[in-house]
Amino acid sequence: MEQVFEKVEKKVPGCSSGGCSTGGCNRMNVMDWFADMPISFNENFNIAEISFKNGSRKGFYRFSSGMDLHKGQLVVVEAAQGHDIGEVSLKGELVKAQMKKRKITERDDTIRNVLRLATEQDEQILKAIRAKENETLVRARAIARSQNLEMKIGDIEFQGDDKKVTIFYTAEGRVDFRELVKVYAKEFKVKIEMRQIGARQEAARIGGIGSCGRELCCSTWLNDFKSVTTQAVRYQNLAINTDKLSGQCGRLKCCLNYELDTYNDALKAFPKGADKIETEEGVAFLKKTEILKKQMVYEYAEQRGNFIKLGIEDVKEMLWMNKSGKKPKSLLDFAIVDVVKVDESKHEDLVGQVSLNTLEEKERKRRRDNRHKNKGPQGGQKGQGQQQKPQNKNPQNRPPQHKHQGNKGQQRPPKNNP
Repeated sequence: MEQVFEKVEKKVPGCSSGGCSTGGCNRMNVMDWFADMPISFNENFNIAEISFKNGSRKGFYRFSSGMDLHKGQLVVVEAAQGHDIGEVSLKGELVKAQMKKRKITERDDTIRNVLRLATEQDEQILKAIRAKENETLVRARAIARSQNLEMKIGDIEFQGDDKKVTIFYTAEGRVDFRELVKVYAKEFKVKIEMRQIGARQEAARIGGIGSCGRELCCSTWLNDFKSVTTQAVRYQNLAINTDKLSGQCGRLKCCLNYELDTYNDALKAFPKGADKIETEEGVAFLKKTEILKKQMVYEYAEQRGNFIKLGIEDVKEMLWMNKSGKKPKSLLDFAIVDVVKVDESKHEDLVGQVSLNTLEEKERKRRRDNRHKNKGPQGGQKGQGQQQKPQNKNPQNRPPQHKHQGNKGQQRPPKNNP
């Protein structure tokens, strides 16, 4: 048995090894760790998990004993009316765990059957109906807008036999779409099923990228949607900003619940009734609580803007002194001083290291170097480093005189012929 598990561990790829045998990060995909195991715990178990339309929907189906199914295989299954085409996403012992999680038993009458394996013709039909879903979705939204109905068409899904289409929509209240269904049936010439979903389910079906830079949790791995309240925001001392705290669904982000238990456990260590502390210098009021750092920030009523950080143990001690009728001298005796150490050896040009005097000295040196470079071979010098002034051959901006005007002492400069 040990040798078998070692062999499986090498064969089955996971996210840590750079690959994923589930086909990608999809919330409907489950890693089948027993896929390559040559043994079976229960050979009589003949229920498989089948997923539809890229894992957006899945169900459990019973197959016959003579049918050999494997993960990723396309099969034709029963539907309420007609048949549908899906992909085998899970088989074996892990199907039992998923059924137990969803509270479905093996004798449940709602479990339909797998009819047969999908043929090449079935695959072509499935590709054709998936290709026309985007065009149908645009047309369905335009028709709903023309009916002036307060609803939003989020997604559509054709059945595998192309005889039924399910339209998923969101709305604030109940919508009378009887006339809309008639128009859809006349336009698409198939049976129409309208299904209302919530805003979170819509975001899960459409998908997207969150503010964290990763795919939405609801479209990758999150299966159940727990309610998120503003109480979770207050416990974590977050500013109530709807733009930053809301997800693409327009509701509070599900990730606000991820660290809520950690904050609740940390809050148990903080003293209660610590809104103010009386000292000899005055009364200090609580302004902020650093939950994970286990610090509390106070401010004197007479000294606005002077915030003092205190540890929770020191706060408990001072509150006990107040209850005993005593007052500490000052909060500064218990204050926590944050010391920021900067290793300047790793930084050559730190902010504030270059002064104006340094810049002016560099500019003067640059000008001196330019003057020395611009000196001609006949330039000469006056004194030390002083340059001779050029003679003004044209005083008072007079126009130059030509030879025939009587200025015999001056000659025109020769022309430089190109």
